[in-house]
Amino acid sequence: MSNDTGDRPATSAAASRETESKVVYNRFKAVFGDPSLRGKRPTKGRREQKASSVPFGSGRDPRGLGDVVDSLTQQLGWSSPLAQSDLVASWSELAGAETAQHSSPVGIEEGVLTVQCDSTAWATQLRHMRVEIMSHIAVRYPDAGIESIKFLGPNTPSWKRGPRSIPGRGPRDTYG
Repeated sequence: MSNDTGDRPATSAAASRETESKVVYNRFKAVFGDPSLRGKRPTKGRREQKASSVPFGSGRDPRGLGDVVDSLTQQLGWSSPLAQSDLVASWSELAGAETAQHSSPVGIEEGVLTVQCDSTAWATQLRHMRVEIMSHIAVRYPDAGIESIKFLGPNTPSWKRGPRSIPGRGPRDTYG
């Protein structure tokens, strides 16, 4: 009495198929996880990977657009130029309405705010108020990086050429 499976009887062939199917099932269970336990007991490696995608987990709360833009400007290093432009734009609030009518910020270069005034009297008055204006700037715009303020009088003809000219009468001393 011989059968297709060789020396084994027919009942052992059915038993070996069951064992083979159990082996395959156990292998799939080890690789892909037990479907009956899914979500109940994640492994240590999976917990670390999926911690950021857990609903209602930390870091999953929606953020406002202002918070996103603030973090972007911090990452890209734009906070100082943005604070400087905000300072120039809000000069009237910072210096006062009457002072802003007679003075205007010209620019910021290497931490020095340059303010153009209508008259030398206004420039002198603002020079006396320099400490107060600097304290307001430090409180309201700490990221602007303003170290000092330079107040200029009205534009008058000058023989001085450039920021590195030497003092003296210049070309007028040769007029004879």
